[in-house]
Amino acid sequence: MGKETIVIFRPYPFEVGQKIYIEAGPRHGDWEVIGVSDRKVKLRCPISKREFEWNRFCYFAEASDDSPWPHPD
Repeated sequence: MGKETIVIFRPYPFEVGQKIYIEAGPRHGDWEVIGVSDRKVKLRCPISKREFEWNRFCYFAEASDDSPWPHPD
């Protein structure tokens, strides 16, 4: 099995009270995290005060050199 550079995604561990900025996409802009469950995140716009609950969608990504591919079980 060879070594490859791969990109690793992990669900972002939101915490209530966090102030976040989504840089791109349809939800871009400033938000406050007001609720978190295993499957959903609830955000409030600091300008309009509108609240939205979405399936968790933000991920932390990193690049890893010299990782096995495919990953062993």
